[in-house]
Amino acid sequence: MALDLQQELKQAHALLDQLPPAKLGAVRALLEVMLDDDEPVSDEDRRRFHEGQAFFASGKGIPMDDVLAEFGMKPEDFPLSK
Repeated sequence: MALDLQQELKQAHALLDQLPPAKLGAVRALLEVMLDDDEPVSDEDRRRFHEGQAFFASGKGIPMDDVLAEFGMKPEDFPLSK
C-alpha cells in the first residue's frame, strides 16, 4: 500500500535527521539535481536512444555476465536490495 504524501514527508524528514552532517550535503545536492532535471529532450537525444535500443535488440550487446567475468565477478556479487 502506498504511503500518502504526509507519511512520505514524515519518513523522509526522519531519515534526514539521522544523517551525519558529512552526508547531508550530498543528499541536498542530489535533491537540487532532481529539482533542476527539467532539461528538454532533443531530437538528437531521441534518435540516439532509439539507435541504442535497436543495437541491443539486434543481439550485438555484450551480456552482463561476460562483462562481470572480465573483472573476475559474478552477478551473485551484487545482491539485490529490497
